Amino acid sequence: MLNNIHPSWRRILENSLKNLDRDYLNFLNKNTTYFPDKNNLFNAFKTLSLDDTKYILFGQDPYPRKKSAIGYAFIDAKVKSLFNIDGGLSKEVNKATSLRNMMKMFLLCEAELSNDFSKDAIKKVDHTKYINSIIELKNNFEKNGVLLLNSALIFTKKEDSKYHAKMWKSFVDSLLKELKNHDIKLLLFGNISKEIDKLDSSKSFEKVLVPHPYNVSFITDKRVLEVFEEMKLLRKS
Repeated sequence: MLNNIHPSWRRILENSLKNLDRDYLNFLNKNTTYFPDKNNLFNAFKTLSLDDTKYILFGQDPYPRKKSAIGYAFIDAKVKSLFNIDGGLSKEVNKATSLRNMMKMFLLCEAELSNDFSKDAIKKVDHTKYINSIIELKNNFEKNGVLLLNSALIFTKKEDSKYHAKMWKSFVDSLLKELKNHDIKLLLFGNISKEIDKLDSSKSFEKVLVPHPYNVSFITDKRVLEVFEEMKLLRKS
């Protein structure tokens, strides 16, 4: 399970995994129906080192599509292009509500949009100066020190989402205890992730609790904008 992670995370993740329920850990080791699979569920720790981590962004759970869920919160592998060649957001982005609202928020941070977030308004944006792949977006998050982790690291079916979040809570609790002496902020997206705020292990961290990007209110939320305005996540390197 931890074969592909950055070496700086190995000890911490090994200790945190020990706190998972034994039966649940056995399920993770033997079951082959959940996704991301056991070779990819810790991908968030793959390329971003511990020393370079400034934020942990906690989403809720993976995308409910095997092709989409690759172990990074909000990074939808089914999305090939962020923008259409003729302008506007791509068809894949428009189908993914959370990602669509995040893109609108990024464009607001770039002052490309203000009050009008319609398709027509976005189509007027000169997108050629921005990145255009989901992996570039993932890389830009990591360049800004954002580790993209979900509260529940796997998906089986929608009815099980709260169960998986509950099962992973002991892992998250242990992870935060291990990180208590590191200068890391927690970005908690959505109601499931807000449960992390109740953990004693999270008390020493600066936290930002915001709506899930599925909600339109996320786009203009002041707490969201304060975090992401400086990151310029759509900018090319």
